Amino acid sequence: MLRAQSDFVPEDGASRCVVSGASEPMPRDQSSLIAGTLERRQALVEGLRDRLAEHIASLRLEAVEAAGSSDNALKGLIRASHAAHRREFLRHERPALRKHVARLIVHFPQGHDIRPERIDPELVPVVSDTDGALLFRLATTLWSVPVSRGYGRRMRFLVIDRSNDKLIGILALGDPVFNLRVRDDWIGWSVRERENRLVNVMDAYVVGAVPPYSFILGGKLMTSLLGCSELATHFETKYRNRRGIISGQVKNPKLALVTVTSALGRSSMYDRVRLEGLVDLVRVGMTEGWGHFHVPDDMFIEMRELLAVDGHPYASGHSYGNGPNWRIRVIREALERIGLDGVLLRHGIAREVFAMPLAENWREYLRGKSQECVLRRPSLGRIAEASLERWVIPRSERRPGYKEWTWQDTMNLLEPIVG
Repeated sequence: MLRAQSDFVPEDGASRCVVSGASEPMPRDQSSLIAGTLERRQALVEGLRDRLAEHIASLRLEAVEAAGSSDNALKGLIRASHAAHRREFLRHERPALRKHVARLIVHFPQGHDIRPERIDPELVPVVSDTDGALLFRLATTLWSVPVSRGYGRRMRFLVIDRSNDKLIGILALGDPVFNLRVRDDWIGWSVRERENRLVNVMDAYVVGAVPPYSFILGGKLMTSLLGCSELATHFETKYRNRRGIISGQVKNPKLALVTVTSALGRSSMYDRVRLEGLVDLVRVGMTEGWGHFHVPDDMFIEMRELLAVDGHPYASGHSYGNGPNWRIRVIREALERIGLDGVLLRHGIAREVFAMPLAENWREYLRGKSQECVLRRPSLGRIAEASLERWVIPRSERRPGYKEWTWQDTMNLLEPIVG
């Protein structure tokens, strides 16, 4: 059903220009252009300064840090701090998805569709401009924290239950951020080693199950599938003999390590995801709470416009791609120009970082001590069977309420899209 058929204007506003050493009056139309540009720049500076300060104050980010280790209170505050971002995300998605919901809802499970002991996951690559791609986008609107679209290389998957042809959940992997201290220290990377070997790491930026699979620990099942041989093989096939954007060299990367970061502080879904001899998700540490989610897209666009007026190269995108590091640099430059402290990039939400080694010699390979990546991964089927026995079936027996879930319950969650 959804399976792929294949797979500047000077800042000081000088009103005279110097040509061949002689000073001549500037033409009236050019002078008017400069005056208009300077007026626009001043409007951007004043507008951004006031609106951004007001917006960030409304998020009550200081309350997140004050919550400390109170898990339930912290998760609620983090969700609240993302509320404006989520509304913006849903407002953007609604026009593209609303007309398709009635057709796509049949792919979402109802409680009576699920027989936990018969769950049989299949990894289905998402192909652009298909119903599969629309279904993936629609599923992301169920997340309480808006889903990133990923950066650079991207692999997106639907996980379909072959026993009923319904959606279990979604997975998406993309290029990891270049600088992540807890990850780099854990691996033991030097700067040069990271430059050379980061290509062999992917970050799982979307991992999760849709209800009611989520009620019976389907999220742990989805997380465990990051370690399957099918995913590693798909990566190798897709990126074999690709030329690196930065290095210009042809590379044959191997998926030696997958990282994943919690959305809501400490993660119960990623905690203790370990199946003996199959997968082991290791807790690496906590991030320091820096990022850009709290800067809305409309203000980011105005920040780029401000940099364009000033002739800054970041305005039109970083030469190595428009990833998170570029976005942070744009915001930092804009904050300096509007007179706000770059410390505003610190939202204070520390996130938990995990890593799943896939290669047997992952550390040696990632540090360049070994030139061969030893990949002997278990199949998706073996991992799924162990996951069902370890988490899904026991939870379904203890909490049978999942059986009552209907399409109307899913439609209620999709109200921001269909309403």
